[in-house]
Amino acid sequence: MQDAFGIPRSLLVLGGTSEIALATARRLIVRGARRVWLAGRPSAALERAAEGLRGLGTQVRIVAFDALDPESHEAVLGKVFAEGDIDLVLLAFGLPGDQAHDERDPMSAVRVAQTNYTGAVSAGLVAAAALQGQGHGSLVVLSSVAGERARRADFIYGSSKAGLDAFAQGLGDALYGTGVHVMVVRPGAVRPRTAACREPFTTTPEAVATAIELGLRRRSEAVWAPASLRPLMAALRHLPRAAYRRLPPATTG
Repeated sequence: MQDAFGIPRSLLVLGGTSEIALATARRLIVRGARRVWLAGRPSAALERAAEGLRGLGTQVRIVAFDALDPESHEAVLGKVFAEGDIDLVLLAFGLPGDQAHDERDPMSAVRVAQTNYTGAVSAGLVAAAALQGQGHGSLVVLSSVAGERARRADFIYGSSKAGLDAFAQGLGDALYGTGVHVMVVRPGAVRPRTAACREPFTTTPEAVATAIELGLRRRSEAVWAPASLRPLMAALRHLPRAAYRRLPPATTG
């Protein structure tokens, strides 16, 4: 069960190689998380991620999970929950896509949409039902500032995140009062820890992890990373399209 400060003791990561998810897991392990499930396609990267977390002194198990195989989600996640209660499910998988390539190849665009939206809807509903069945827990959904308003630079990815964001908000409303907490996380452009972040609205996996922990403590429904993106996007949502399309790509993350 979660401690008095809302920090989970057990964690299921859907998208076990996500930099944000792993930064969040490391942070929560330091705070007392003792059991972590990393779900993803079997790979050397997933094994390395698990070993890295084990090095922090926690129990880590790997489960084979494919966002593009929604028919398997109920069975796969059901086995995890059968092992014991999960305090936090972090839905962190997704494809950024390649806008120029995906515009020329519709099937590549469909793969982005199916991963980021359809797969997330399936996994999110299965996880939510399991959390509701145990009577407690949090579902954290990694959305993106790109979903706030479509832009020329990445409208395929952005539209998939817009759908995910709307779904997560609705799911949170549906679960309100059940003991299950749903939180949407909207990061700006994420840069690796080793990269220079000179643009004002970029962030790092570690900074997003910090925002997620704070949001869990506050039981927030939505978290922006950095927080300064919230008023910026509130203004940009109402900017006329003719002006919006002239903005440089880095402006909205």
